[in-house]
Amino acid sequence: MTSHKGLTVLNLQGRTFMQNTECPFRTADALLEGQGGPTIVDMHAEATSEKVAMGWYLDGRVSAVIGTHTHVPTADTRLLPSGTAYVTDAGMAGARDSVIGFEVSASHRLFLSRCRRACRWRRRRPASSSTASSSRSTTGRATRFRSSA
Repeated sequence: MTSHKGLTVLNLQGRTFMQNTECPFRTADALLEGQGGPTIVDMHAEATSEKVAMGWYLDGRVSAVIGTHTHVPTADTRLLPSGTAYVTDAGMAGARDSVIGFEVSASHRLFLSRCRRACRWRRRRPASSSTASSSRSTTGRATRFRSSA
């Protein structure tokens, strides 16, 4: 958890299909205890269901829950009923004509051979996805939220 100029950013890692980690829900409870002001949560997880569950779990307690990890932006940007901005995945910054940022042909070799080799990053046609949120400084509740791919 990092705080700077009144904004707190909390990074949590999901457990579904990921290496063993502490429970992100209990970790959020512990880290948010006594926390005030705008707080953004980066929910880094493989399973969309775990990200959605975290959004609802933290609704009204944080300004935004922004999912990351799958590299593909989702079209579910919304404000939850108690004022938390939510999106399942914000996407990535990387080459548009790629396989999650890697060279296409290298990715084909990987999936066809099941042989793990280093893949090169694709460097042409860079693109990024983004999210933007506005929140009240007194409550930390989101007032607007949008994303772009």
